[in-house]
Parts: sequence; C-alpha cells; structure tokens
Amino acid sequence: MKPHFAKRFQMIQAKMSELDLDFLLVNNRENLIYFTGLTQIECMAILIPRQGQPCAITLWLDAQFVRQQTGLETYGYVFPQDNLADSLVRHIRAGGVEQPRIGFERYFVPFAVYDALRQAFPEQGFVNASPLFYQLRSVKDEQELALMKRAGQIVAAGMAAAVERVAAGVSELEVLAEAEYAMLKAGSGGSPFRPQVVSGTRTLLTHPLASEKLIQAGELVVIHLGAAYSGYCAKLCRTVAVGKVGAGRRAVYELLRQAQAAACQALKPGVSVDEVDRNAREIIREAGWEQHYLDVIGYGVGIRQSEFYPIIGKGRQDCIEAGMVVDLLLPTIYHPDVGGARITDCIYIGQSGNERITPYSQELIQK
Repeated sequence: MKPHFAKRFQMIQAKMSELDLDFLLVNNRENLIYFTGLTQIECMAILIPRQGQPCAITLWLDAQFVRQQTGLETYGYVFPQDNLADSLVRHIRAGGVEQPRIGFERYFVPFAVYDALRQAFPEQGFVNASPLFYQLRSVKDEQELALMKRAGQIVAAGMAAAVERVAAGVSELEVLAEAEYAMLKAGSGGSPFRPQVVSGTRTLLTHPLASEKLIQAGELVVIHLGAAYSGYCAKLCRTVAVGKVGAGRRAVYELLRQAQAAACQALKPGVSVDEVDRNAREIIREAGWEQHYLDVIGYGVGIRQSEFYPIIGKGRQDCIEAGMVVDLLLPTIYHPDVGGARITDCIYIGQSGNERITPYSQELIQK
C-alpha cells in the first residue's frame, strides 16, 4: 500500500475511539477514492476495524485489480449467489464482536447493505460517522494538492474556452459545450457538478443551469465550471459583460471581488470560519447590501466540489487548518436591479501563506 493511503487509514483508525467504533463501513464513492485512489469503482466497500488491517470487498471479477492497485487484502464475491451485503456481514462477524458498533457515512449506503446489517446486528450500534470522514478529508496532503492544482489548470482552460465563445446571439449551452470540450481535452474526468452558464435575469436563480436561451447584448453572463482530475476537483466562476452593462451591475462585481479578497486575507490556520465570513460581510454591509446576501460564502473543496467541512459562513464555528482547500466567494447580491454577478476561486491555505489554485484573471470580462 502506498504510504499516503496507509497514513489515511491510520489517521481514521485513531479517530474511531472518539465514537467507540468497532468498524467503519466505507461504501461512498468519494471515500473509496480517498482511501484507494481508484476512480473506476463499482460494487465495492472497505471495512476498517479499529485495530488491524482494513480489507476491500468487491466483485470477484475486480478483486485482483483492486488488490494490485491498492495493496489491500481484497475479497471477491460471486454475484448473484453472493453479494456485497452478505459478504460484509460475514467479515464483521469474523471480527469476533458480538454487538459491534459500526460507523456509517452520511449518504449513499445502499438499502440492501443497510438491511442486511440491521438483520445481523443490533441497530443501536449503528453510528453516524460522517464527521470523521469530512474532517479527515478537509486537510490535503501533497499528493492531493498536486491533483487539485492540475484540476485548477484544467478548469481555467475551460473558462478560457467559454469566454471566447460568449457573444450576443450565442446560446448558454453553446458556451458550455466549448468549455466542457476544452476541459476534457485538457484531461478532466468530467464535471463534479452540473456546470452553469447563465445570462440576464437567470443569474439570480439559486442553482441555475445552462439552457437554450440566447445571450443578449447588455446582459451579464455567469460562468461557473468544475473539473475533476484523478477524483479531485477544482471550481471556478467568472462574470462576463456583453456589450454595455449597467454601472450598478459592474459595481456589484467589483464589490464581490473586494469581499473575496477580504475573506482570503483572513484565511489563516487557527481562524474560525465566522471570522473569515465577517471580513467579507463587512465589505457587503458597508455598501448597504447585506440584506440581499447569503449566510454561507464558501465550502471546503476536495473530492467533492462542496465538502461538508469546513463550511464558511455567518456564525459557524469550524476552524481553518493548514492544508485545507476552500472555495470563495459563492453568493451574489440577490437584488433584481443590480445583482447577478459572481466570482469563485479555490484557495489553498498554507502554514505561511495562501495560494489560489484556479489561475484565471479576476477582472470583470468585457465582450
């Protein structure tokens, strides 16, 4: 097993005592990538005991590949006479704990797996272990950071292609097609979220998607893209002004850029996310727009495009640590007269300084 993967298992085993867990069940694709580096994963789980060696359980057709690629002890099951759920039950029973405490991820546990486990073991021993995973994944090692920097370069290439295509009379989908093609050519494994190319009043939607709408002169176009490289993500958002756009909308973009810079200035190890948010929010408040602004301005980024730790926002108490990668600044000013513009970058927090890993100009783009 490669040293950085072995270290990840050791770190989470050390944390299992916090919840008095006998086993951790890893079935979520994101955590499987984190512990193995494998991105082509189906029908697989990893079982992590509090002490001893973890093991992988997968289809027998893939067992040799998983064993060779990961160095994990790997057991194959032959479907349909055997399945993942029953295999997990057997291996947990082999651990010799009569009433085991089993830690689960928050999402994506198949019902068949959960049903087999609750029939075999008391449900009162089932524990939500998601904070262990999210907090462990929040701090990136050198290998993870290298993958994210590569994803940052890829998403910047997609942004350049998208901006080049933006023009009055061109549809949002046409712009997105150019971006996705450019990112795939640059090595992306696909978008980690549904990308956004939206124009005009559609920029004020909460989760907008590219459509067949034609871009009009005098509109803002918001381009929010993501790229994945070997399972790790980067995201980037920029705003394009097509023709003559009102001074108020231009001013909002500059305001958001200033707020992002203020938030980045506060991003230091040991600082609470609330303080990071306050730095940005003060800029918004002084301009008189806080009532039109959201309470969350960023998230951790890694295998997910928006991780659940840290979440940067008003009144939250997550703590910034060296090695984290976060995105800033997600929201716009939600006012129909001037709002819509957005800017987002991925920021690596180092021990002695930060680095923006999405290398693209932060100026409002004029077309």
